[in-house]
Amino acid sequence: LFIVASAILKFTYKGRLQAEVQAKKASATAEAEQLKRQVVEARMAAMQAQVEPHFLFNTLASIDHLIETDPPRASQMQKNLIALLRASMPTMREANSNGAPRDLAREMAVIRPYLEILKVRMEDRLTTEIDVPEGLRSAAFPPMMLQGLVENAIKHGLEPKPEGGELAIKAEIVHGKLNVTVADTGLGFGRAATAGTGVGMANVRERLQ
Repeated sequence: LFIVASAILKFTYKGRLQAEVQAKKASATAEAEQLKRQVVEARMAAMQAQVEPHFLFNTLASIDHLIETDPPRASQMQKNLIALLRASMPTMREANSNGAPRDLAREMAVIRPYLEILKVRMEDRLTTEIDVPEGLRSAAFPPMMLQGLVENAIKHGLEPKPEGGELAIKAEIVHGKLNVTVADTGLGFGRAATAGTGVGMANVRERLQ
């Protein structure tokens, strides 16, 4: 009985040690994943801080020019800028705080005025097609991710192309999952003189993972 009891105690103690080791490993993995996510979110916030002033200054310069040449278009562009800022400011704060997903409707509230402003600046060189069904707009979606993809498509795909092209945004359910596509008819990856470092797309992939 003593031998059996000793064996049981030894086995139980060994199992407890293994459980503690596994718990520590799981905790370390969770902390590493959380740290990795925070790093990705910080990168996204830093990229956003670089992109927004450039876009804002260009838009204000365009409004200033249109005030003299086409006041109605200047007024419409100003309204779109106000709508963009009103929609994007809370989204940026949320993304910088904890990265909690927002819904697709909030992201589209940023994208629509952004594209309208670019249409004024690029004129006939930019056409857009948005297919986001009303029923999918309440779906959870990571803040600023859609905006980053659209900005990437415009900056590296369509703006460098002399004749411009089309940007299409589509949301649909594929095999029970939300599938959002940003596509453009621009120059293609790596073909523009403004080709980036690829960090932006890498960050998007990391956030999705």
